[in-house]
Amino acid sequence: MTTKLVCLLSLVFVSAASRVAVAQTPDLDPRVVKLVASVSEDQLSATLKKLESFGTRNTLSSQNLPDKGVGAARQWILDQMKSFSPRLQVSFDTYQVAKQGRITRDVEVRNVMAILPGRSPRRIYVSGHYDTVARPGGQGASNAGQPPRDPDAAGAAPLDPNAPVDNPAPGVNDDGSGTALTIELARVFSQSGIDFDATLVFMCHVGEEQGLIGARLHAQRAVAEKIPIEAVLNNDIVGGDTGGSGIVDGATIRVYSEGPEDSPSRELARFVQRWGARYVPSHRVRPMARPDRFGRGGDHSAYNQLGFTAVGFRESRENFARQHDVRDTFAGISLPYLAQNARVNAASAATLALAPPPPSVVNDRGAPQITRAPSGYDANLKWMAAPGATAYRVFWREAWGPDWQHDLLVGNVTNVVLPNMQIDDYVFGVAAVDGQGHESFVAAYVTPPRANTPVKTVGEP
Repeated sequence: MTTKLVCLLSLVFVSAASRVAVAQTPDLDPRVVKLVASVSEDQLSATLKKLESFGTRNTLSSQNLPDKGVGAARQWILDQMKSFSPRLQVSFDTYQVAKQGRITRDVEVRNVMAILPGRSPRRIYVSGHYDTVARPGGQGASNAGQPPRDPDAAGAAPLDPNAPVDNPAPGVNDDGSGTALTIELARVFSQSGIDFDATLVFMCHVGEEQGLIGARLHAQRAVAEKIPIEAVLNNDIVGGDTGGSGIVDGATIRVYSEGPEDSPSRELARFVQRWGARYVPSHRVRPMARPDRFGRGGDHSAYNQLGFTAVGFRESRENFARQHDVRDTFAGISLPYLAQNARVNAASAATLALAPPPPSVVNDRGAPQITRAPSGYDANLKWMAAPGATAYRVFWREAWGPDWQHDLLVGNVTNVVLPNMQIDDYVFGVAAVDGQGHESFVAAYVTPPRANTPVKTVGEP
């Protein structure tokens, strides 16, 4: 029997054995189904109306008034999340920020953080930003290249991005929607009774409108303290189904991720698309192969810049006239649409938190463990075992394709050979799977960059 045939039969045997162990389990975890169904439009509505009632949540607004400004808003968010469950560890994540850029004076900033401890320290984040801003003309005028609109036309006083609390910046969609989604999932997850492997963190950032301040400071702290953040699902402007052009789309959500093509953030976006479709089939995830919209940014970028895996959720049809404007009110929200986006987040975060971490597919020098052995024309894949994995799923696609086209469940092994699969023609990856079928996002075999070696010319030593 040839070596190639032995490898092929071994692969078939391993795959069949692992299917006995894993594939008999229903494809959907009934606990996650129940969790996803627990998302409440009424709760989202009440949270959004409360956030709107603070008038403004500008990072530089009052910190001392009882019911207006950023101080009152963050205290309410803290108290609200504390009320959900004794399992949640809720606190302020506090920093002192000196005057700089759009921070026009020294200020104390506080993210609001709710931690749901898991069996392991690795962390999955769901986040939004609770601060707001409004300026003349808002984002609509900026996008259209127009001068700021006459504030008298709206019957309002001129708006300053760093305005005091008595200048309104309701920010119900930007980003009350992401904040309400985060708060709602803190409630749903903490009351689910599920024992997650990963630690879940529900983070309401501040200072996003002044340059991703709160997210960047927390990401810097995570680097310094070696906090193992595995994935960040950031939500910013996810509550409106009607665009400024009049187009209505309440059935899709965009997910932005930084490159290159098979970066961990791209694989996280593919994971959200894969598992969102399973638990929320009526809502389509549209992965976007860029870090964010042109000229725009979000808190996920702050995590990306410090090496963390993070993606940004955005509604499919934006109404720019309601962004960074006093018109960003509850009237611009579609509660059914926001609830669907919350359910996609819930399904993705729960599956990730129940699954093992993704396997490492590189060696101790960072080189991908993929060869053409044993025949010289095969795909020989190796990886490091992931804690808690009982099987692995191998993925591949043609090298021109953006999405995984094929997958194969294999057993509790760390080496598989795919005969006659030219590694030059396909992209390969591996996900870890536990005994209940929960699956990590894919770790892809990526071609390492070539060093730029100077070319010597004739006569050079």
